[in-house]
Amino acid sequence: MIGKPGSGARHHIVVMGVAGCGKSTIGAALAERIGAEFLDGDSLHPQANIDKMASGTPLNDDDRAPWLAEIGRRFPASDSSLIIACSALKRSYRNIIRSADPSVVFVHLQGTRDLLNQRMNARPGHFMPASLLDSQLAALEPLQSDEAGIVVDIAQPVEDMVDQISTWLKEGSGPFLVDLKAAPYNLDDDAVAWVESTIGSMTLEEKIGQLFINHNNDYSPEYLDGVLENFHVGGMRYRPGPSSAVQEHIRYAQSKTRIPLLIASNPEMGGAGSCDDGTFVSTHLQAGSHPDRSIARRMGQVAGVETAALGCNWAFAPIVDIHYNWRNTVISTRSFGNTPEIVVERAKEYFDGISESPTACAMKHFPGDGIDERDQHVVTSYNTLAYDEWNKTYGHVYREMIGHGVQSIMVGHIGAPEVSRHFRPGLTDAEVLPATLAPELLQDLLRGELGFNGLVLTDASLMVGLTQAMKRRDLVPATIAAGCDMFLFFRNPEEDFQYMLDGYKSGVISESRLQDALWRILGLKASLGLHLASRESLVPSADALSVIGSEAHRAVAAEVADKTVTLVKDTDRNLPLTPETHKRIRLYGVSGGADFTRADPLGYLDTVREELEAAGFEVSVFKTAEQREAAGESGMNFMRVLSEEATGDYAERFDAAFVFANVKGFAQEAAIRIQWSSPMAAEIPWYATEVPTVFVSLNQPNHLIDVPMVKTAIHAHADSLEAIRATIQKIQGKSDFQGTFNQNVFCDSFDTRL
Repeated sequence: MIGKPGSGARHHIVVMGVAGCGKSTIGAALAERIGAEFLDGDSLHPQANIDKMASGTPLNDDDRAPWLAEIGRRFPASDSSLIIACSALKRSYRNIIRSADPSVVFVHLQGTRDLLNQRMNARPGHFMPASLLDSQLAALEPLQSDEAGIVVDIAQPVEDMVDQISTWLKEGSGPFLVDLKAAPYNLDDDAVAWVESTIGSMTLEEKIGQLFINHNNDYSPEYLDGVLENFHVGGMRYRPGPSSAVQEHIRYAQSKTRIPLLIASNPEMGGAGSCDDGTFVSTHLQAGSHPDRSIARRMGQVAGVETAALGCNWAFAPIVDIHYNWRNTVISTRSFGNTPEIVVERAKEYFDGISESPTACAMKHFPGDGIDERDQHVVTSYNTLAYDEWNKTYGHVYREMIGHGVQSIMVGHIGAPEVSRHFRPGLTDAEVLPATLAPELLQDLLRGELGFNGLVLTDASLMVGLTQAMKRRDLVPATIAAGCDMFLFFRNPEEDFQYMLDGYKSGVISESRLQDALWRILGLKASLGLHLASRESLVPSADALSVIGSEAHRAVAAEVADKTVTLVKDTDRNLPLTPETHKRIRLYGVSGGADFTRADPLGYLDTVREELEAAGFEVSVFKTAEQREAAGESGMNFMRVLSEEATGDYAERFDAAFVFANVKGFAQEAAIRIQWSSPMAAEIPWYATEVPTVFVSLNQPNHLIDVPMVKTAIHAHADSLEAIRATIQKIQGKSDFQGTFNQNVFCDSFDTRL
C-alpha cells in the first residue's frame, strides 16, 4: 500500500512520472484547487541538462543530482504549500528531494505506454523527444510501501484526477499505511485474511474499543465483564499482585473476549513489576554497568519466561532513553546508560532475551527522555536537541532497534521543539506539542524517516505531560489522529470512550486512520499467533507459575548483583571494613518517604541490619525524631536528636558509619533529591570527619551531589536481598567490585570527586 500525506495545513508535493503523463497539467490544476504555488521542475534544470536532453542523450545520475537537490531545497524555503512537477523516477532521486524536506509526498501519474507515447507525439517542440520514453519506463521505480504517496491513473479526466488527489490529501492523518507482510509483522496470507475478516466483522463500537488499553484496577470478574462488554478494549495492563491471582485474572479476561487481548506488563527489571513474587534481576542502568552485555539478555530472558507464565504477551520494554542529564531522575535507573552505543547494545540484548518467549516489545519513550530534568508524569518535558544532533543520538538508537525487529513503540509525552521545527518550519513555542499529539514526530519522523512499520501506543494518558496540552475531550482522539494506534489507559472509561467515538464521527480521526490503526493492532495480535490459539491455550496452566521467583532465577539475580555493585569512589581508602577492624556500626537509612506503591520506605533497612549482623558486625540503627516519637518517646525534636547524636565521643561509640539510601519518588516529583528528616538533620554525614563512612545508594546514581563529603560511595542499584548481600560482602573485601559507572555519578561538580 502507498502511504497517506501529513495532516498539516501546508502540503509539499512532487507530481512525478515519466514524460507525457501530464505532470505540469495536474500539478497546476491541483495547486489552484488547494491554494498552493506551482513550479515546473523542468524550469529548474541547468542549461547543460536541457541541451543534453534536446540532443536525444539521456541524463545520467551525476547530471540529475544538482537538479534534484535544487527541487528539494525549494520546499523548506517556501512559506506556503508548494507543488513541483518532477519525473522523480527512481527512489534514490526521491531520497535526494526528501533529504531536504522529509514531509514531501509524491503523486505518481501512471499510464500505459501507448497513451504516454500518444501524448508525447502530440506536443512537438518539447525538449524531451518521444524516443526517450522507453528509457524512462525502464528506469521507473514505482513508489514503495514506506514512501508517502499516491498512484493516479492518467486515463481519467483531469478534474477526476484532481478530485482523487485532493480527497487523499484531506483524508490522510499520517504518511504511511501498514504493510502486514513486512517486518515487524511478517504475516502470511491466512493471518492477513484473519485481520481483514475480523475488522470486517466489528461494529463501530468494537473498532473504537480496540484503540484502548485498559488499566485493570480490580481483579473481580464483574469488573472485567464491564470493561469487556461496554468498552471492547484491545489490550489490558493489570495492577501487579500475587502471580496466581494475576494469572487467573488474565485467564478470565481472555475467556470473555471475542477478540484475543494484548496483555501488557512492565518487565523492566525481569519478572519484578509484573507480579509481586517475580524475580528482580536488575535495573536497566545496572544491566549497563558491567562489560558483560549478556546481563541485559538474561534480564530479558527471565522477564519473558516469568511474564509468559502469567499469560502476558506484550512487554512495555526495553527503555531506550539516553541519560544525558544527571538531574533527570525519571530514567536515571531506567536507562542503560549515557551514550547511544551502550543503549543500543544492551537494548538489543534485552530484546533478544525476552523474544525467546512469545512476547512482543514496546520500546520507550519516543522521541527520547534524558535531556530535560523533569518527569513527564507530572509535567510536559522536552528533548531540546537540534535535529542533526537528535539524529546522531536518539535517531541512531531508534533506527537500530527498528532494524532489529522491535514490534511497537511507546510514545512519551515529551516535546521535541527543534525536531518538530525541522518538519514544520515556523512552528511557534506555543504550538510545540508532546510527541503523542505531534504528527510531524509520529508520521514524518517515526513512520517516514525512521521507516517504522509497527504499532505506536501512547504512554499513560493520565500523565500531566499530556493532560496539560489540551482538553481531555480533544486530546483523546487527537492522539490517534496524530499517528498513535492505541491509547494507554482510560481516565474515566465512559467519557474517554465517548470522546474517541465523537472524534471519529466528527472527522478528527479519519476513516483511513482508524482502519490503519486497526490493521496494526490486529496485525500485532496475529504476529503473536493469538488468532490461532484456543481461548484455553492463551494462558498457561497454574503449574507454569513454578518458574516465577524460582531458585534458578534468583541465582541469576545474585550473579548480576555480584557483577554490578559499583565502587564509585574510595578516596580515603576506607575499604575494606570488617567486623575485626570496625565492629561497631552506626547504620543510617535514607528514603524519599512512602511512594505510590505504599511499601515501607525503610523496609530495606531491616535486611541491611540482618545481613550486617550475620557478617559479625554490631549494628546500631539511627532513629529520627519522628521515629522516636512514634516509638513512644516524648519531647522529641530535631535539635534534641542532633545534640544527642553529634557528640565529641562519636568515634568512641562507633567504629564506622554506613548510610544506605533508597530514595524514590518516580512519577510523583519533577526531579528527585535527598530530603533529610529535618533541618541540619543528624543523619546528614557530618560524621564522615569522625569515622570511616560508607554511603550506599540502592536506587539513584546521583546522590553525591547531596553527600559530597563522603569519601566512600557505592552504587548497589537495588534494594533486593541479592544486591544488599553482595554489597556487604564487597565492603568487607570478600569479593571484588566489578561494576562500572558513567560520569553522571559526579553530577558535574568537582567536590563530588574528592
